[in-house]
Amino acid sequence: MTGETWKSVQERWRHHGRVMLGIALVATLVAWACEEAHLLESTEHIAYDEALVRYTGGREKSGQVVVVAIDQSTIDRISQDPQLQLNFGNWPYTRTLWARIAQELKAAGARAVLFDAVMDERTADESADLGFAQALRETGLPFYVGMASSGSAKPLVRADFQAPVPLTAPEAAPPASPPDGDSFPEEFEEAPAPATPVLTPEALARALAFPVRRTDGRPLPRLGDTPSQPSSSPRYPVPPTSALVNAVNGVGLVDMEADGDGSIRRTSFAYTDGLNTYVTLPVRMMADLLGAKEVTLSGRTLRLGERTWPVDANGSAALDYGGSLQERFVMVRLFDVLNDWIRRAKGDTPLLPADTFQDKVVVIGGTAVGLNDIKATPFSPTEPGLVKQATVVDTLLSGRFITRASPGVDLGLTFLVALVSAVLLVTARWTLLEVVWPLALVLGLHALMGLLLKTSHTHVLMAMPALAGVGASVAALAFNHLVANRETQFIRQAFHRFMEPKLVEQMIRSRQLPRLDGENKEITAFFSDIRGFSTFSERFKEDPRQLVRILNTYLTAVSGALLHEGGCLDKYIGDAVVCLFGAPMAQEDHAVRACRGALAAKAAVDALRVDFHQKGFPDVYTRIGVNSAVNFVGNFGSDQLFSYTAIGDGMNLAARLEGANKAYGSVIMIGPRTYELAKDHIEVRELDRVRVAGKTEAVTVYELLALKGGLDASMRQTVARYHEALALYREARFAEAAAVLEAEAARSPEDGPTAKLLERCREYMEAPPENFDGVANLEK
Repeated sequence: MTGETWKSVQERWRHHGRVMLGIALVATLVAWACEEAHLLESTEHIAYDEALVRYTGGREKSGQVVVVAIDQSTIDRISQDPQLQLNFGNWPYTRTLWARIAQELKAAGARAVLFDAVMDERTADESADLGFAQALRETGLPFYVGMASSGSAKPLVRADFQAPVPLTAPEAAPPASPPDGDSFPEEFEEAPAPATPVLTPEALARALAFPVRRTDGRPLPRLGDTPSQPSSSPRYPVPPTSALVNAVNGVGLVDMEADGDGSIRRTSFAYTDGLNTYVTLPVRMMADLLGAKEVTLSGRTLRLGERTWPVDANGSAALDYGGSLQERFVMVRLFDVLNDWIRRAKGDTPLLPADTFQDKVVVIGGTAVGLNDIKATPFSPTEPGLVKQATVVDTLLSGRFITRASPGVDLGLTFLVALVSAVLLVTARWTLLEVVWPLALVLGLHALMGLLLKTSHTHVLMAMPALAGVGASVAALAFNHLVANRETQFIRQAFHRFMEPKLVEQMIRSRQLPRLDGENKEITAFFSDIRGFSTFSERFKEDPRQLVRILNTYLTAVSGALLHEGGCLDKYIGDAVVCLFGAPMAQEDHAVRACRGALAAKAAVDALRVDFHQKGFPDVYTRIGVNSAVNFVGNFGSDQLFSYTAIGDGMNLAARLEGANKAYGSVIMIGPRTYELAKDHIEVRELDRVRVAGKTEAVTVYELLALKGGLDASMRQTVARYHEALALYREARFAEAAAVLEAEAARSPEDGPTAKLLERCREYMEAPPENFDGVANLEK
């Protein structure tokens, strides 16, 4: 960033700082209000899902959790095998099947089993339930089943975890025996099942509930609450069958916990029905595996035994899926587990690899579409619901949940985005940036969200800061438009009298508005003055109105020639005219325009001189100075009066060149930079090398004679002879130079520069100068 650009930025900050801050504050408050009213919820869900998939997907498979899938092929294989169908029936299978699965998983070395289903209905063959319970007791395999909540379920009594758990006398039950035609090995035939225990209300409540303690005073969610809205009516847990309650190691909630759009993104770890507390199925299992007697929620921390996990302040957390179910977990068909049990019972070697279940937590659940357990997740709209349980178990074993950033962070980011948007667009005022910024803002926030999800498992809101940023951008553009309209009107009013109206409109249409606060830029300055204007005005001291009419006629002629070439009239100082080329409207050919304007002004004055001579008016012989340089242009003045002008050494030199014409007998003198920029378009005579007062460096000055190709043969000869004499003069060969000039003066006596240089050569012939360097001093 250049120094001038930085000055411009500071100027806009100083003038519009409060506006930028106000825009940011209003945009932040509007976005916050929309977030609080849940108007951005669906947008936030979409952004979160895309970021989660893009930045956290593709993780390697879990090494601690294996999924046993009740897939369509399992259902088909069992239904197509008469013996299996006879033994286990159609879906939902008899509990005998799950007894065999538990026996096989125990034999295969499974650490624990999480059964993502409820078993809250007694089967027609009660002995199958009792046989399943007996198998679980015999294997000793930690086995956990789900329970749902319902508005029609009966409330439980308060669970007393300190008192013993009494059972009533068991009811009689018929012995269990395998169905006719059972082809299983004799050693695995059903043993007589024990009687069905009848749980007391106190024992049932203790079996289903689990101690949960909040140390921060916040309430637990009620049963049936979802992340998007609370339950509309009281709900209570539906217990498994009595035969299983004491046979399984634990029971946990398996409610869906979906957001308002039906997608599963979060989980709460504990719920209450107002009397007892309950935990989700994965938490119930992990409590046993970690030896925890209670679940503790403290602020933003979940504790089980000695293990802790960061969670949100409300006791929930988002699930770090890491990919789809197939991508994240080893999948084993239920039929393959059953088949290995049959092979193992017959003495054959199981087909599954020996380490498939060794020391792994096994999650059993349905993946077949017909089981009605297909749910939506960020990774797929048709994902088996057991992916939630598997993900929670895997995270509790060795991962982290995704937690929301604190409200202060979200609000701070929102304000920062709004402020940056306002400052950037109000300061820059660049059309491309105005178009690209909103898109870049959204993409940048999306990338930020994704990177934070990946690196710190933190969910920073995107929709709220994006809305604030876009809103601030729109407000900034509206403000810019208002300011631009004001500036346009000011430019139109300020310059329409000093520039051709069509150029003013072109400058406005092309958005080449001048920076009124000032800027450094290269321009070409024009200065003109009437020779002997004091004497001129003296003649009209008795008739000042006539002087005004004559002067106005003169200024109109000169100004018209300059405006025609695109010049901007800077000021009139009596009879003097100051004009700028290249400002306020940028003109790459400002030097050429100034030269054409100077020649046109000279021609207009020559015609005016003839007219004035015929009317008996004084002569208006005019001298002109033109110089190109970098000057500081902008509005200068006081609170009472200011105007658009330029200041700098370049302007001073232009004024000096106008006055120096007197010493050289020339009409239009131009500086070296003007010659360099316009030399391909003009005819000039090199007059001399001069040193301006206060400067040590000498510059070459030129007389502007005509546009390219506009010199006649006589003038070309005059210029050639002058250059020949000038070269001799610079070598201090004054007599030889005078001889050349005398010959040319005799041929062209009206040529002023020839006469002036001849006069100087004669003077130096009589009194040679000391330390002559060929440079003339251009005094003030």
